[in-house]
Amino acid sequence: MREKHGAWSALFAEKGATLSKYFLRRVSHRWDAQDLVQEVYLRLLRIGPDDAANIRSPEAYLFTVAANLVKEHAVLRQQQPLGSDELEQVVEQLVAPTNLEADMDSELRQERLGVLIEHLSPKCKAVLIMHYRDDLSYREIAERMSISTNMVKKYIVKGLAACRQRMADYE
Repeated sequence: MREKHGAWSALFAEKGATLSKYFLRRVSHRWDAQDLVQEVYLRLLRIGPDDAANIRSPEAYLFTVAANLVKEHAVLRQQQPLGSDELEQVVEQLVAPTNLEADMDSELRQERLGVLIEHLSPKCKAVLIMHYRDDLSYREIAERMSISTNMVKKYIVKGLAACRQRMADYE
């Protein structure tokens, strides 16, 4: 058993930086990525010797565990209410002032856009948040929400169009 722990430790030492980058691209906060890296290591250490003998590609197994953790993390994030800091992140990414005057009232624009996002349908809002805050691809969003990539596109287009139209009404 110590041999396998040593092998996992060696693999983890070799691939730790790559694993960290993998998580950083998929979660919104650095501390979440660090926690997920540690969770991967803990899960590797829990593998029994019989199960470890059946793993043909330890590196592939490592990243399979990591991918599953990203999915679990996303599910947990969806179940938690959206905090004001997270909503601000989404709003900041969606607000793009087109001129100097618009830049000066960006706080007001952010407030208004936050209100508009809150009024979108739950799925539309979730898709926008996963795409702009969590930087997920259409395919990743589709998998997490059990919808097609075409539906993801439609929700993004619908959400952005509604936000742009309503923001234009303000201005």
